[in-house]
Amino acid sequence: MPPWRLRADGLDLAVKVQPRARRPALGGLSPDGAALRIAVAEVPEDGRANRAVCEAVARALHLPNSAVAVLHGAGARQKTLRVTGDPASLAPILEKLIA
Repeated sequence: MPPWRLRADGLDLAVKVQPRARRPALGGLSPDGAALRIAVAEVPEDGRANRAVCEAVARALHLPNSAVAVLHGAGARQKTLRVTGDPASLAPILEKLIA
């Protein structure tokens, strides 16, 4: 089961975030397979890491930054992101990211 749930206007994406990473990266699944792994260099203060996560996902999906927002888990490493866009075009890109 993929770490996203399709919606009419996009999808909800489960992510596991590693803040303060030496090398930012996006891809692969968490060890339990329930979330997309994202490493960001930003610190988790004042929403900086959340903004970096949203920007990284938006860049990977070829969307504007405003199309990705934190839905749940703003203060946690496990988050759910709301991605607005065509779900039929977003799902294949996410498939490549988890491969």
